[in-house]
Amino acid sequence: MLGAKKTGLRTQFAALCYRMRKGKPEILLVTSRRTQRWIIPKGWPQDGMRPAQSAAVEALEEAGVEGKLHDNSLGLYSYTKQHVSGRTLPCVAVVYPLKVKTIHDRYREVKQRKRKWFSLANAARKVSEPELAHLIRSFDPNRLPKK
Repeated sequence: MLGAKKTGLRTQFAALCYRMRKGKPEILLVTSRRTQRWIIPKGWPQDGMRPAQSAAVEALEEAGVEGKLHDNSLGLYSYTKQHVSGRTLPCVAVVYPLKVKTIHDRYREVKQRKRKWFSLANAARKVSEPELAHLIRSFDPNRLPKK
């Protein structure tokens, strides 16, 4: 984000969707629409919603999942978003954990994205952003605050 002006930096909210299998967490990744890279669901802030709620909306729209949302962020990562105009936008995404309870077969972006479950290590290898990879590798659902 070096050289980014305050007015040029955009914030998005992201959901780290996970489930437990044989006592170990698995992470749900989706493909981006244009480049088909593996990412986590994320999007722009939504009026009248807390950041974590915005992340949950993105999880439903992009990955077709719902679940138990945590309001405490895991951290953030930076990346450059390719705008349809060809311009690049420096962005930061604040990441919120979402324990998946429901997986829908039909959802808003089902025809635009693939989704797949990965182990922590494999998910970290699949994403392009080093800071996101670190968040995934260090994710431990047992350290999340109990509600």
